[in-house]
Amino acid sequence: MPRTTKRDRYHHGDLRAALIDTAVELIAEHGVQGFSLAEASRRLGVAPSAPYRHFADRDELLLAVGVRAGERLVAAVTAESRGTTPEQRLVGVARGYVRFAAGHPALFEALAGPTFSAVAAPELEHAARPVKEAFHDAALALSGGDRPTAETLGVAVAAVAHGYAGLLRLGMFGTGDEAVGIAVDRAADATLALLAGRAALTGPATTPGSG
Repeated sequence: MPRTTKRDRYHHGDLRAALIDTAVELIAEHGVQGFSLAEASRRLGVAPSAPYRHFADRDELLLAVGVRAGERLVAAVTAESRGTTPEQRLVGVARGYVRFAAGHPALFEALAGPTFSAVAAPELEHAARPVKEAFHDAALALSGGDRPTAETLGVAVAAVAHGYAGLLRLGMFGTGDEAVGIAVDRAADATLALLAGRAALTGPATTPGSG
């Protein structure tokens, strides 16, 4: 069966999806700052004016990439976070986050970078909401319904997941599938350790020399 290319998709009338695919490709090659609508047009072999039928400007295309990233992140987290206890679900969220970063580095860069602070929109919030809810709901169950404590715990677990994803991208665990497995497992172990010590994390703040 012949392979369908992005240009084929354009000629079948799906230029919007082809532009998102191409933007992801360019981000993977040059970083978020390294692509433009003009470059996406050249790569697809379409007129420079063609993308403006679907996107008002570069930021709007970036927002569509962010929505794509949010959807992929939700899929990765959902696949991992099917545990029956809140602890298992939070560990699963952390594992899924690291796997997403490993499997979709360009999309991870798009979500993790500062780009979307300038183009935040309801669509992006909607795409990422299930992941935020996964962190929050499990943390709330572990916090006896105390929302400030749940917020602190959820942010801490998110920081663990994001940290290991970043270390993986820096090559801290090597390369290839084995490195991904190591990073995922260590993120899970660190999450369990954090949950075991959550009383200290969410208790009253202390200052050096106190106690």
